Amino acid sequence: MKLEGPRSAIAAHLIDLEASLRQLDLWSDVPPSPDALGSEQPFAMDSLEFEEWLQFIFLPTIYDVLESGRALPERCAIAPMAEETVGKKALPTETLISTLRELDQLITDIDT
Repeated sequence: MKLEGPRSAIAAHLIDLEASLRQLDLWSDVPPSPDALGSEQPFAMDSLEFEEWLQFIFLPTIYDVLESGRALPERCAIAPMAEETVGKKALPTETLISTLRELDQLITDIDT
């Protein structure tokens, strides 16, 4: 399936997000346990680090939505959580947070 328009821009930002996580050494080769992934708390904050939530829940979910052609969420506001979590680490997280701000805007503004 070829993505076009805003969906293509969202996919490009997802790739940038993964690259940022890898550059910051926040990417894991080992997935969390099924119990941790099954959390019903926002951002799975009771069982996952924010970057794990991005890698193992957010990215696969949005890629799946894009590929299936289903509607994206009406509103997306992930950047504020990133600022409160990874943004407080002693890491250069500006690019990561900027990418998330842009994703928030793209997903919230899409007309699907």
